[in-house]
Amino acid sequence: MNKSSNARYGAVFVLLTVLVAVLAVCSVAAGSAAGLSAGDALRMLFCAPDGSTAYSIVWGIRLPRTLAALILGGALSVSGFLLQTFFANPIAGPFVLGISSGAKLTVSLTMVFALSRGLASGSAVLIAAAFVGALLSMGVILLLAPRAQKASMLVVCGVMIGYICSAVTDFVVTFAEDSNIVNLHNWSQGSFSGLYWDSVGVVAVVVSAALVLTFLLSKQIGAYQMGETYAQNMGVNIRMFRLALILLSSVLSACVTAFAGPVSFVGIAAPHLMKSLLHTAKSILLIPACFLGGAAFCLLCDLIARTAFAPTEMSISSVTAVLGAPIVIYIMVRRRQQA
Repeated sequence: MNKSSNARYGAVFVLLTVLVAVLAVCSVAAGSAAGLSAGDALRMLFCAPDGSTAYSIVWGIRLPRTLAALILGGALSVSGFLLQTFFANPIAGPFVLGISSGAKLTVSLTMVFALSRGLASGSAVLIAAAFVGALLSMGVILLLAPRAQKASMLVVCGVMIGYICSAVTDFVVTFAEDSNIVNLHNWSQGSFSGLYWDSVGVVAVVVSAALVLTFLLSKQIGAYQMGETYAQNMGVNIRMFRLALILLSSVLSACVTAFAGPVSFVGIAAPHLMKSLLHTAKSILLIPACFLGGAAFCLLCDLIARTAFAPTEMSISSVTAVLGAPIVIYIMVRRRQQA
């Protein structure tokens, strides 16, 4: 790395960190129940409790939701980066490939089964169910990938898998009678609402562990991006490495789906934006950049979803689709022009 590159990388990371911090403060401050200034929000975050209603709202509702959006947004972006590395395809992502929809289906079935019998579905159960669904969808994609000669065909296959899983999920939720099960409709559309400190703690542990393992693979990822032959010559066990990519990307996307439902396009848009900002393919830089970029992207989208038509709240996927879909279209058009 030369000095100009180091300066660029440093500037990008400073910018991303500041952006995440500003959006997090805005997210904590904004709301229809108790709108606060940025200064009031910071005071409530760092000063002693004052017992006010606003303080309870900030610490009991808004802060855990903000942290959940930050962590899960980063996780989704890193998951997309891993899938793009695996398929060597810039438009591969958990939502587009149907992985999030598969996770949504198994989580919905688990919730319906548990609630219909008066059982509680713990965080571990939901993550496990989402992980199984993500792996099943990934398995179908892996079977279809060799037959999909073009990237666009792989995307079409993923979208069709997503539609099938979403249709089954909607069918299950629509004909459910229990009022608690009917409330799954809001979750199935994607939302960071209803996430409290116990959920944030579980999310933080699972995502942190997956990110640490991803960092440990950064050298192998760099070698794999140069081609399988080069990676093998560098001593990378291709089969185990590909398995690790599948498991890590599935865990990250499953964690998001289990708690927030399906969130679209973040896994494609954020990694692409980070690569454009950094002008590098170095995984040791892209992994943290993708996490910060995904966190900022989801914080912004969640803020828009909560405030654009307050007190009515939009689903998070509606906003991420509006902002993320044009980036996907741009990537596909540019790839066609370069072909």
